[in-house]
Amino acid sequence: MTFSDLKLSRPLARALDTLGYTTPTTIQQKVFSPVMSGVDICGIAQTGTGKTLAYLLPLINSWKYAKEKNPQVLVLVPTRELVAQVVETVQSLTEGMGFDVIGVYGGTNINTQGKQLLGGCDMLVGTPGRLYDLALSGAFRLKGIRKLVIDEVDEMLNLGFRPQLINILDLLPPRRQNLLFSATLVPEVEAILGDYFNEPLRLEAAPAGTPVDGVTQLAFAIPNFYSKVALLKLLLDTDESMSRVLVFVATKKLADALFDALDPDMPGALGVIHSNKEQNHRFNTVKAFRDGTTRVLIATDIVARGIDIASVSHIVNFDLPEMPEAYIHRIGRTGRADQKGIAYSFITEDDADARAAIEELMKRPIPDAPLPAGLQVTTRLADWEVPEVPMRELSTKLPKKDGGGAAFHEKSARNRKVNKRVSRKEQMKAKYGKPIKKKGKG
Repeated sequence: MTFSDLKLSRPLARALDTLGYTTPTTIQQKVFSPVMSGVDICGIAQTGTGKTLAYLLPLINSWKYAKEKNPQVLVLVPTRELVAQVVETVQSLTEGMGFDVIGVYGGTNINTQGKQLLGGCDMLVGTPGRLYDLALSGAFRLKGIRKLVIDEVDEMLNLGFRPQLINILDLLPPRRQNLLFSATLVPEVEAILGDYFNEPLRLEAAPAGTPVDGVTQLAFAIPNFYSKVALLKLLLDTDESMSRVLVFVATKKLADALFDALDPDMPGALGVIHSNKEQNHRFNTVKAFRDGTTRVLIATDIVARGIDIASVSHIVNFDLPEMPEAYIHRIGRTGRADQKGIAYSFITEDDADARAAIEELMKRPIPDAPLPAGLQVTTRLADWEVPEVPMRELSTKLPKKDGGGAAFHEKSARNRKVNKRVSRKEQMKAKYGKPIKKKGKG
């Protein structure tokens, strides 16, 4: 099947041809006709299989011009990077069609975004928190929404957006078409489908938790942080095929530490993004990675969900994720659009349980690979790897002396005096030898 078999409008077909899209992916083929028919959809597919284009094509193809300024289509995504990606894709698909799209997300001035919405749009893309705040402020009206898309819903729930998501669903008009896309189907997603969708049609490109077939997975047993750094440096130095490498770490602290360890050897060829970085820095860093200016990008899971780059050659799991589903999303960043990719995982002894959970989800093992020759494995530990030595708590209280209690010395005569109140009559008698009586007046 080709995109010409989908009976797309001429402007949309020309846009796909200009962008170089010829063959739809499995999820794109399965979703197009049901969405065009107006039924609710629950689409399950791995990251990297074209879910974004799967819902955008039928929505744009069925769009009709309306004088109404309020958006007709609402798209909810978990991260600001994904907002930018969806908006960019829509703009490239609708060039010259008069289709207006606006993206909103937190971390920027809400008043500026509210003024932007006053001009109206056909599609509104945003993160749940900022969309809900704008809806409550009256920046746009939800009554015009005819189609709702919830993309990467499992990640949205992992980030704690469930309250905002439910609040938005409660505000939307009941008569609408709902589209939900996810790489995994967790119980919370099932609950949303049951409460807010109308007998959704479930479409799967692959069972939930299935990794992308074009990705070769390998695991390296490595003991600690600095040995991992040495392994990554060696792989980058000896393997020319690692042309565009996305490195996943567990925390923001680790991301910065890894950047500091690698930057002296590869200045200008390394980037890092996490939630503490400013928005412009994050966008510029991803852009540099996309156009090939930087070779390696270090990222945490939260921000990496919005990175859609077609030619990532290698994924490096510098740390295994806590949730096995996150591993599927990570390695799905390579091998996209039927290309081939490689995913390396650096695994310590403490990662045994996380690895077992991942392999159980995938229903296949991660093959082990021998450490490359010439690798210097070190026993040096990072500060956070040094085990805490339990210290014996010493009492700071002094022991009591024997025979403690009242003071042992006799009080002086002066200190033994007791205060006694003396009347003026007694004072005068003591002074003059007789009481002094007051004389009467006159």
